[in-house]
Amino acid sequence: MRLIPVTLALGLSLFCPPPHALEIDKIQLPDMGDSAGAIISPIQEKEFGEAFFRNLHRQAEISQDVEIQQYIENIGRQLASHSDTPSNPFHFFVVMDQNINAFAGPGGYIGVNSGLILLTEAESELASVMAHEIAHVTQRHLYRSIEKASKLSIPTVAATLAAILIGTQSPNMGQAALMAIQAGNIQFQIDFTRDHEKEADRVGMQTLAESNFDPRAMPAFFEKLQQSSRYYGKGVPEFLRTHPVSENRVADTRGRAEIYPYRQYPDSLAYQLVKAKLAVVTARDTKAAMQHFTTLEMQGTSEQRAVARYGMGLVQLQNLQFAAANQIFQQLAEQYPNQPQYIAALARTASESHDYDKAGKLYEAALARFPNNATVKIEYTRSLLKGGRAERAKQILQSLPEDQKDQPYYYELLAQIFADLKQPGESHRYTAEYYYASGDTESAITQIRLAKQQNDLSFQLQAILNERLNFFLSEEESRRMER
Repeated sequence: MRLIPVTLALGLSLFCPPPHALEIDKIQLPDMGDSAGAIISPIQEKEFGEAFFRNLHRQAEISQDVEIQQYIENIGRQLASHSDTPSNPFHFFVVMDQNINAFAGPGGYIGVNSGLILLTEAESELASVMAHEIAHVTQRHLYRSIEKASKLSIPTVAATLAAILIGTQSPNMGQAALMAIQAGNIQFQIDFTRDHEKEADRVGMQTLAESNFDPRAMPAFFEKLQQSSRYYGKGVPEFLRTHPVSENRVADTRGRAEIYPYRQYPDSLAYQLVKAKLAVVTARDTKAAMQHFTTLEMQGTSEQRAVARYGMGLVQLQNLQFAAANQIFQQLAEQYPNQPQYIAALARTASESHDYDKAGKLYEAALARFPNNATVKIEYTRSLLKGGRAERAKQILQSLPEDQKDQPYYYELLAQIFADLKQPGESHRYTAEYYYASGDTESAITQIRLAKQQNDLSFQLQAILNERLNFFLSEEESRRMER
């Protein structure tokens, strides 16, 4: 059993629209028919995707780093806006796993492993993977493959999909989850045909090119993957076993890429900074990470050397060497005053060294310069809570854009704020939402019941707690009935 055929990435380049002198014929997409649309309504699809994402939190580590999340969302939106169905809702996220993987789940939820991002050598390679997965969504491949499961409830199918996904990365966890589901004779197979893969390559390349990424990144990746697969022997990764790269696939994508004019596609600074951060947070050996960035700091452009220094600063911060980290980030913030990542890193260093007054001044200055930056707001909220300023933390957190207010970290921070403000009913309420967003409905029910036991609850809060308790209980009942 497996999820969507994922596409891996390795190395190439980004940006700049194709010249208007050359007209590229837009691919005539096939008539998909009504089958997929008939088995699931738009409302069900939304619920299905949300349930899948919640279940995934229980089986994989989803990045809660706002900078990383914002980057993958931005590149995903850029691609999705040039897909054949730009109005389709999409949600992009990073799974903190060293395995090379990416996948498209229900409801437009597209995940990319940190291992894949680190393996790419250029932003266009990462974009080619994501464009391929977007094509799986727009062509309705997932729903057509699970049509036989249409009689199952949304929570059950979502849990099964999450288990299938994690089974390709952590076999023990995946097998345990699948055995629990199959114990109730609930099982289905997700198979993607060669036609689906070919179509995703074809439609994905069109999206890639129209989004100002290098279309040659896709065949270049396939060629590297094909060459590297010869050296794995019995230890070949799951992706290569289930999704072999054929000569025909390489030739087909190369031929399509050659239609587009050649040019240079420089990587964005955001891509370079996210790769540097991921390299540090996933490093098993910080000494090796420091050596890596020290070597990079002596080569490349001034921007690339700055990114290397940023990586060195992150290593210093992780090793609690605050003075050294502060010096690096201070220099970077002065040299690149329009780059929020450097200013945020400087403020984070002050906060983690318990200099909350300095951190507050830096975050306030960053907010004045970048008023809509979600990373600055989340990190400032955390710093304010550490410094005992819950009321100001509440103001900052509630100023987040709406699309950030359904993340587990948002509910977790709200719960902490209300606990510090001595409002236990609200604290338990938002702790419940945190657990639910993280896929733990049983713990969410416990927290709602704790909230209902508090004194002096307002009529409005009592009504909210009753509604959420009934909702959580109903979902758990549906799940139990199918076990």
